[in-house]
Amino acid sequence: MALTSKTALVTGSTSGIGLAYARAFAAEGANVVINGFGEASAIEAERQRIESEFGVKAIYSAADMAKPDEIAAMVKLAEDTFGALDILVNNAGVQFVSPVDELPIEKWDQIIAINLSSAFHAMRAAIPGMRTRGWGRIISTASAHSLVASPFKSAYVAAKHGIAGLTKTVALELATHKITVNCISPGYVWTPLVEAQIPNTMRIRNMTKEQVIADVMLAGQPTKEFVTSEQVAALAVFLCQDAAAQITGANLSMDGGWTAA
Repeated sequence: MALTSKTALVTGSTSGIGLAYARAFAAEGANVVINGFGEASAIEAERQRIESEFGVKAIYSAADMAKPDEIAAMVKLAEDTFGALDILVNNAGVQFVSPVDELPIEKWDQIIAINLSSAFHAMRAAIPGMRTRGWGRIISTASAHSLVASPFKSAYVAAKHGIAGLTKTVALELATHKITVNCISPGYVWTPLVEAQIPNTMRIRNMTKEQVIADVMLAGQPTKEFVTSEQVAALAVFLCQDAAAQITGANLSMDGGWTAA
């Protein structure tokens, strides 16, 4: 198990891609900190499942990714519990589909805070410990929308472009400290976040659910298949291994060919 004795913190990890990250790290021997919203009993069941299946320690933080103080406290919890935070995955994200002139201001602020600013706050809190120990891996979930745009997603696209730029900048700052900083840019992954976009897109585009999936979501993915959470998580595990020590500042596409054109 490549990550035995390491500790990984994954934001937005109570479901979807984030939970796949947490389980993949645990399968490689890492202790994990999960974070996110949801029903308390369901979150506790997932936490216990990780411990029982993989024989590692898993803890939960309810930190709100829109609140910098809570993010810093979550990083401190990881360090205090396990003695170190080795792997940080910035994955928390929200979405709202709307024409820009109809986008509620509070939705813009929420998406920028959770999808972009939270990554800055988590990095800011985690990097000093990584630098002191001389090892670290920082991975952010970007999106094909960090490279290209789609209509009606102005805040999300702006945030994901921001993640790509933040990744490059911090990678350069930490290049001599054996801390790599990368982002993964999936295309459409079938997760609760993606599924939740469908009703608004149906309304805005006057489409059926089936049309939204085929003609909007998968129209730009040449494979015509959703990316899986497990595929994204497998790439993250690779980025934490010694074989990936010279991959830093990269934006790695996993989008079925979407951004190849």
